[in-house]
Amino acid sequence: MIENSVIYKRACESIPGGVNSPVRAFKSVGRPPVFAWRASGSRIWDVEGREYIDLIGAWGPLIAGHSHPEVVAAICRAAQEGCSYGLSHPRECELAEEIKRRAPGVELIRFVNSGTEAAMSAVRLARAFTGRSKVVKFAGCYHGHSDAFLVAAGSGIATHNLPDSPGVTQGAAEDTIIAKHYNDLDEVKRIFDELKDRIAAVMVEPIAGNMGVVPPVTGFLPGLRSICDEYGAVLIFDEVITGFRAGVGGAQELYRVRPDLTLFGKIIGGGLPVGAFGGRRDIMSLLAPEGPVYQAGTLSGNPLAMAAGLATLKLLNTTAYNYLESIGQRLESGLTAALERQRTPGVVQRVGSMLTLFFSPTPIRNFDDAKNADHKVFAQFFNRMFERGVLLPPSGYEAWFLSLAHRREDVERILECVE
Repeated sequence: MIENSVIYKRACESIPGGVNSPVRAFKSVGRPPVFAWRASGSRIWDVEGREYIDLIGAWGPLIAGHSHPEVVAAICRAAQEGCSYGLSHPRECELAEEIKRRAPGVELIRFVNSGTEAAMSAVRLARAFTGRSKVVKFAGCYHGHSDAFLVAAGSGIATHNLPDSPGVTQGAAEDTIIAKHYNDLDEVKRIFDELKDRIAAVMVEPIAGNMGVVPPVTGFLPGLRSICDEYGAVLIFDEVITGFRAGVGGAQELYRVRPDLTLFGKIIGGGLPVGAFGGRRDIMSLLAPEGPVYQAGTLSGNPLAMAAGLATLKLLNTTAYNYLESIGQRLESGLTAALERQRTPGVVQRVGSMLTLFFSPTPIRNFDDAKNADHKVFAQFFNRMFERGVLLPPSGYEAWFLSLAHRREDVERILECVE
């Protein structure tokens, strides 16, 4: 075993901040990063040997749990045949066909290596298809870290936005229009009324997962579909988190709204790096080599990631989703009851196996609501749970993820710690 402080110090000498993704720094909960040693099922162990019930789940991909035997076996078989080819191979076809079977709106699909890559490629495709430049996104929805999406809301409806990160130029950001309030159709209508035929696409998380779990209100997603149809814009669902977690066909199947393009990631790689975008044939056919829109990737369709994704999706049948719903419902009801017994202001927002506990007296409907929740109390709560062996996401803006590996007794143990 290694002391966490020792490996953290070592990491800081070679890696900015000692981490390779900012949320892993645990800064918002006032702790140093946790360095993992190994994981299995619903459990993870740190470098000092401490065991935790894991509700991070690698931020969503591990719906089968850590090191599921069938997923591991599939990766091992694929690795023995070659870790990467730089050529096409049959597993790409198999995974593409499985995704198409589950998401009927996907007629063609292109595999990439991350959600960020999928988002920026889908936007390029939408701009080429429409001949327009501007893209609408919602404050609080995260679509990766490409320059065009690292922007904050400016004043006014269609104001050019200032970059939200140093290194992002105003020129890169100015074609991204921020709708300040997720779940607000009227605001979207005003944006379209002002910009009319200049908007190429609307990009949205159909279930927001990056301001905490915020479900769409009734009519929001169908309303976006109608607006895009009226103005000839492309509707893009970012289902990197919800794709095949929210249900057999993802959020689009759950809410019965079909987007023009969909982003996938996380679960379709079974824990290995992956991304994808797919949708209508007439749009996707613009991609090279069939069309003029260029996109390429040396490791796209990696055989190990394809094998892991296929093995994971094979586990996700109706029985599996029913089980995830049942343990999700039990965790939600137990958390809600605990809040009520302790007279603590809070709401639990859940869709299937993903949920967030907000320390807020009222439901969360958009990013402003999420920012107004008590994140200091969340940090205290996180640390008390951590001390009792439950590893929550180290931010009040993140989703908690359950998996098929979480037993009912795990959920009861979590609720005991909550009390």
